[in-house]
Amino acid sequence: MKRWFTHCIIAAYLGALCVGIASHALNVGLALHPGMYYIVWDMFCGWSAHTSRFHIVAEGESGKYYALTPAPWGEIHPYGDLGRRHYDIPARHLAQMGKTILDHTRHEDMTRIFVVEESWHKKYNLPDSVWQQLYDDPKDFKAYYHIRQVVTPDGLVLEANPGWLHRQFMLCLANNPRLKADMQRSRPFYALTPNEDSRSRYLFAPIEDPADRFRVGSTLGN
Repeated sequence: MKRWFTHCIIAAYLGALCVGIASHALNVGLALHPGMYYIVWDMFCGWSAHTSRFHIVAEGESGKYYALTPAPWGEIHPYGDLGRRHYDIPARHLAQMGKTILDHTRHEDMTRIFVVEESWHKKYNLPDSVWQQLYDDPKDFKAYYHIRQVVTPDGLVLEANPGWLHRQFMLCLANNPRLKADMQRSRPFYALTPNEDSRSRYLFAPIEDPADRFRVGSTLGN
């Protein structure tokens, strides 16, 4: 009896797995029932192995950089200890947040507002005690910085770049020898999207680390 019960569980599991893969591959019945969420093949496709945080920095006419976030009056924490700005993954409103802070503080005239994304592997979020149990190497935290947007204080967008993970995906494609050969044999063209337009430095120049540029400066005061 136990053997038959075990066989039934295995058959049900494999059957659900096959249904999910077939439904995803054929694009049929993906939203047929809420229960399909548990068996569709791409259930966890939106999960990332990296954590991202956002920093908004302004450049003054003197060449000095100012950290605009967190604002002098504090910030909203909607779901825990993270500020509101960190939930804006597409970076649609971060530059406007920086402009609002500039409008309500005293400072020198500003020339540009930078939206900087900081990314690191989620494994570095583990407590030290858990890290020591999983890894023999010391916990050497590494973060990556790149510019998502450059905006003037008047709201004019000078640059709009993709996220760090998307940037790595683009680099992988660009370093593929087969794709390079295909591009050399094919007719060149520009593929523009709202997030990757002609203002994006990543279409023309390699990534740079702006961390050193933004470590100098001070937080704006009231």
